[in-house]
Parts: sequence; C-alpha cells; structure tokens
Amino acid sequence: MHLAIEQARIAESCNEVPIGAVLIDPEGNIKQSSHNLVIGNSDPTAHAELNVIRRECRSLKNERLNGYSLFVTLEPCPMCATAISFARISKIVYGASDRKSGGIEVGPKIFNHSQSHHKPEIVKGINQEICSHLLKNFFKLRR
Repeated sequence: MHLAIEQARIAESCNEVPIGAVLIDPEGNIKQSSHNLVIGNSDPTAHAELNVIRRECRSLKNERLNGYSLFVTLEPCPMCATAISFARISKIVYGASDRKSGGIEVGPKIFNHSQSHHKPEIVKGINQEICSHLLKNFFKLRR
C-alpha cells in the first residue's frame, strides 16, 4: 500500500486526483504501478486501477489476471470494479472508502450484482487515514 500512496502523491503533484494503484502478481512481485491520469491524458477512464490493469494485460497479451492482487488508495468506482471483475483479479486491497462514487461497499456494489463475472477477496481500510487525508486535502485546496 505504501507504493500506492507514493503514486497518489505523484498524482497530487501533477494536479490529478491523488489516487494510486499497484498490481502484484501471484508470486508477490510488483508488476505495475500508476496514479490517476484523467486530467493529463484528457481521458475520463484513465483511473489508476485501469492504468495498471491495461498495462499488465498488454504485457501478458491476456485479458485475465488470475491470482493477481490490486492495491489502491481509494475504493474503486463502478467502472473500475467492473474491470476488476472482468480481469478476474483475485484480491483487492484499498485504503479509503468512497461514499460518493464507490462501487464496492456503497453504490451499485458491483461484486454482489448477479451479472458480476467474478468476486475478488476484498480487504478494506488499509492506511485509511493517510489515504483519506490525501483526498480531503487535495479537494480542500481546490474549493
């Protein structure tokens, strides 16, 4: 989670929403890390989670990431949760909950939906205070 937090700080320094993600392979190796690139790429889908999923799938030439774990500083939105399901990621670990736009424990609860392709193991609240503070501070300075 520390590397995901570092990525979130990089995002903040680039005036992106400070969300970071790290993808770990089944052997425990760090394979990809990224942060939100929505503003810089002018791409509303350039969320940290999707960035690491896209890169690793391209690297493997495979759309499945069975056995992989995803660490992310904020609860994934519905779009990212759906991509996690499609990619068959085995475990997701996130820091802060997202009461406004979350897709796992609030909102549509993607993994509980009857059409969800896969439900990963979910671990929440890791370094929650740090992850929440990054987001709150970012938006406080911009409002």
